Amino acid sequence: MLHFRMIVPIELAARVDAVLAEHGDDISNIIRFPGVASHPDGDLLLCDVARGTASDVLAELHAVGLDRRGSIAVESVDLALSRTETRSATGAFGGDDDAVVWQEVEARAGDEVRLSATFLVFMAVATMIAAVGVVTDQPILIVGAMVVGPDFGPLAAMAVGIVRRRWLVVGRSAVAIVIGYVSAILVTVAFSLLMMAVGWFPPDALDAEHPNTGFIWQPNVLSYVVGLLAGIAGVLSLTSAKSGALVGVLISVTTVPAAGAAAVAFASGEWATAGTSLVQLGVNLVAIVTGGAVTLAVQIAIVRRNDRRRRAARRTAA
Repeated sequence: MLHFRMIVPIELAARVDAVLAEHGDDISNIIRFPGVASHPDGDLLLCDVARGTASDVLAELHAVGLDRRGSIAVESVDLALSRTETRSATGAFGGDDDAVVWQEVEARAGDEVRLSATFLVFMAVATMIAAVGVVTDQPILIVGAMVVGPDFGPLAAMAVGIVRRRWLVVGRSAVAIVIGYVSAILVTVAFSLLMMAVGWFPPDALDAEHPNTGFIWQPNVLSYVVGLLAGIAGVLSLTSAKSGALVGVLISVTTVPAAGAAAVAFASGEWATAGTSLVQLGVNLVAIVTGGAVTLAVQIAIVRRNDRRRRAARRTAA
């Protein structure tokens, strides 16, 4: 269930009411405060909308022009206890948790492609942590680096942009990923050289056996499989009401660790290892985007099927 807070100009009131009325049992707890809103001026309108219907309602409100001449704010309802909410959730095809609010997904995608100083700092810090984990062969540091790394956001945004044909989002996501990783690797090369100069890293850091972390610079077909599965799980966590799987996604792929291994290899002159580390990085990035795009395409097909079933049910009820 989602809670809508809208400011409705007087001239749009009738059309907005018609949109809400059209969706019947999927919208409940409608409350209107006439003329109380300012900047923009209008009525304050509150209501609860079943998640499965929210995308359609937002699209129709956009067609009316409410987002341009008034305003729409949407937030999740963690707990709703009433007969209406129970009936709406029960009637949602596929379950409310499975419903995709495309406007929410695209808004998140837009937020994730902003190349900021904070993003670059997180990338650099995560890659340096990964470098320490690689040199010391400590898996716990590798896990920490993967959690700190913010790279999944732009990758998910790229998948959304591909499927929704938002090519500007795809381009901005690619720029964020490339600049983020290039800058992080350069900073980590400098960091590794400093650690070698003071004797905290050995000069041949990756020559020794690394039974716990050696897989990072040894790409194989399973690297792609794991990245593909991580992309599927990650996009599902972003598009559904359940986001608990996202942390598991972050620690299941070797993107940031591979960048850290490449930086250490560059610093120590181990060019072959640097190359295989970059291959590992590229394989995981491509796999994550592919898995995310395929998942979104399947979700679009399911949403369209559910929309047809919902319309058929309304015609039958009428």
